[in-house]
Amino acid sequence: MSLINILNLTFSYDGNPDLIFDNISLQLDTKWKLGLIGRNGRGKTTFLRLLNGDFKYKGIISASVNFDYFPFNIEDTSLKTIDVIQNILNDIKLWELNKELSLLNVSEDILYIPFEKLSNGEKTKILLITLFLKPNNFLLIDEPTNHLDMEARSSLSKYLQNKSGFILVSHDRHILDGCIDHVLSINKSNIELQSGNFSSWQHNKKLQDEFELSENEKLESNIKKLTEAARRTKNWSDKVEKTKIGNGPLDRGYVGHKAAKMMKRSKATESRMERDIEEKQKLLKNIERLESLSIKPLQYHKDILVSASSLSIFYEDRVIFDDLSFTVNQGERVCLLGRNGCGKSSILKLLLNENISFSGNLNISSGIKISYVPQDTSHLNGDLKSFIYENQIDETLFKTILRKFGFLREQFEKDISNYSEGQKKKILIASSLCQKAHLYIWDEPLNFIDVLSRIQIEELIIKYKPTMIFVEHDMSFIENVATKKINI
Repeated sequence: MSLINILNLTFSYDGNPDLIFDNISLQLDTKWKLGLIGRNGRGKTTFLRLLNGDFKYKGIISASVNFDYFPFNIEDTSLKTIDVIQNILNDIKLWELNKELSLLNVSEDILYIPFEKLSNGEKTKILLITLFLKPNNFLLIDEPTNHLDMEARSSLSKYLQNKSGFILVSHDRHILDGCIDHVLSINKSNIELQSGNFSSWQHNKKLQDEFELSENEKLESNIKKLTEAARRTKNWSDKVEKTKIGNGPLDRGYVGHKAAKMMKRSKATESRMERDIEEKQKLLKNIERLESLSIKPLQYHKDILVSASSLSIFYEDRVIFDDLSFTVNQGERVCLLGRNGCGKSSILKLLLNENISFSGNLNISSGIKISYVPQDTSHLNGDLKSFIYENQIDETLFKTILRKFGFLREQFEKDISNYSEGQKKKILIASSLCQKAHLYIWDEPLNFIDVLSRIQIEELIIKYKPTMIFVEHDMSFIENVATKKINI
């Protein structure tokens, strides 16, 4: 058995006094299939980058394996794919490579195509295959499923099932359940390690939270009593201290000796009580309260909000898809399904009146208000106040939603460009939830969003039943939320 030993790991970013990790110690087996989970902004990517040696830190990280971080940086993407692979692993055997390609349903033909011409899914598969083939290697895989369609996610999950020696950051519950055997969770106040998959971790977490909440009522009264007792003890020791001044030298010596003994006893009692209080107050520090979100969809006077018949979309001279018909009725949650590049996002942009070439009929009911969440977050920068002003949303409601999404108050003062990708996506979703609309159009809203926040969003949609048309590849989310699926 080979171990990755982490001892007293402490880290904060330059210029930021807040510790990301404080005195963390862990032992990880290099054969584990480890899932790393936690709220956005908790340090999952930072943890992987620390293992990879990208940042300076205090403490010790030792291992007998080599680390590689995914996404892996390719300097020259104009090279043929086979040349990119050989630059990473120069002694790769072609038969071994072809065997791995077949496991991921990748054609050998793409080896002779420039790497930059590959789809995101193909690039992901090629790089993971290459890195897994490197000897004595332990992979640090950071959110490989973003922008991958359901078919690519399914083949990736099956591939990872048959591999070992990796840490996977993913927010897709279906994939986590299918390919990991241990969970490392970054909580509010510590890091916990347990065997099992996401579902077993979630079950154990629920039991732990229920136990802590049931104990909380007893503890609150107990803490109050201990606090009162500690205060009385402190007052008593202060009074004893004042009696040190007696009527003469002998008297003062006796009283001083007595006072010192009583002071020592009282200080010991006070310290013990303070430790008890501190231990009891720690109990609820890791409770992840999935606070309910709310939305106020507008009602329209007709049932049908969108209808399309014989719809075809073109890109230059190429037909993206042909002869599609569908409707979006009030109260429906319509999911567009299909491979990447099949035109799902183009349909959404067409509904938003963007310049998309099409033929056929598309009718959008007049006067309906639309709230849109785009895929891209690169346009987000500046402070939150400017974002709130530009989008004309309620500041109190907006920040309340972000707090429920796990944002700390101090994050409200930071520039948005410094947020994690998941936090940026939460800003777009929170903005949409603040808007009263007849139709919510969301384009891959869950990219980079942590698992717990996905569950919050699911519960919101199921409860308030807004009319939606969305693109998503998270199978669990689709099964729980969609009332209609349209295959492109």
